[in-house]
Amino acid sequence: MNPVIDFNSKLACKSCSLLSLCLSTGLNAAQISQLERIVKRTRLLHRNDILFRQDETFHSLFIVKTGSIKTFLPGPETDSEQIIGFYLPGEFLGFDAIQEQSYSCHAQVLETTAVCELPFDQLTELSHEIPDLQQQLFRLLSKEIVDESRMLALLNRKHAEERLAAFLAGLSCRFQRRGFSATDFYLSMSRGEISNYLGLAVETISRLLGRFQDEGLIRVERRHIQILHLDRLHAMAGNDTRTQKRKQASEG
Repeated sequence: MNPVIDFNSKLACKSCSLLSLCLSTGLNAAQISQLERIVKRTRLLHRNDILFRQDETFHSLFIVKTGSIKTFLPGPETDSEQIIGFYLPGEFLGFDAIQEQSYSCHAQVLETTAVCELPFDQLTELSHEIPDLQQQLFRLLSKEIVDESRMLALLNRKHAEERLAAFLAGLSCRFQRRGFSATDFYLSMSRGEISNYLGLAVETISRLLGRFQDEGLIRVERRHIQILHLDRLHAMAGNDTRTQKRKQASEG
């Protein structure tokens, strides 16, 4: 299961468990101290709080420190939305706002969450002084493009079971990279939110979760997921398990 989460939003970069996933990767102690001086550590956010709204003027990138956040586009009807992403600890929000200088979607908190805010003007100035920081920014921008491509590939899959298997397998990999269990975790998003994201009916998600459990692939108790056969889940998602293992080993 996931480890106990420290909600100390004031924790210094050098003491953060997400150091290897963040902008400070590869920086020396002095450079990390320079980065820390521009980081704003916000108050704790709670479920349904809004981090930023669509069309607000872009001013900062955000890193999820603890908790999770969803991004969505408001729908044509009141209270309707199209979910376009879920963000876990160590992941960035706001890159897509750089071009237009305004946020392209809403970002809403799914559970008690802490974020680090990076004012973009200060970050750009600092990256000119620290080439390694600039390289890390490029790497993260590239990752954002890759993740979007994978999402498009996921939604283009014809079979609902492939979409759900790929979603669960993807979460497994993301949790593992953060030092959490790859096979035992809680979902911060509801089945309705998952169905919205995957373009499926809620009833389809519930039916497939039940079927995966009956087949001995997973064990489900409300939002608690235990993956009993990770290789089979990757195979169902169309992933090359050997590639996945090499990728996880290199990232570990």
